Amino acid sequence: MSADVTPRGYHCESQQRILGVLMSLFGREIEGISPSHIAKANNITPANTTRDLWNLERAGLIERLPGSDRVRISPRLGSKALATLAAFDQAQRQLTDLQARYTRQQ
Repeated sequence: MSADVTPRGYHCESQQRILGVLMSLFGREIEGISPSHIAKANNITPANTTRDLWNLERAGLIERLPGSDRVRISPRLGSKALATLAAFDQAQRQLTDLQARYTRQQ
């Protein structure tokens, strides 16, 4: 939300920061990304990056690549995204069926 439409007291810098960290992981599902690159990309301190990554990992939204400091979105988050796409597909099929039923000539 932009500042001019955000209700007073709704903006939380730490939540915005952690969402930015999470968004910076998309597209790097294979090779992951290092915490230092995340910090630079989001213009945040290494300490905040470490804290945010810890919280995202604890929530099951990211995972650390074995033998490295790199992180990526977790299979859990990926499966949730796929489930959302499947729900959209199901809704589209239902809408298509309903449209066909309403447009049939009697």
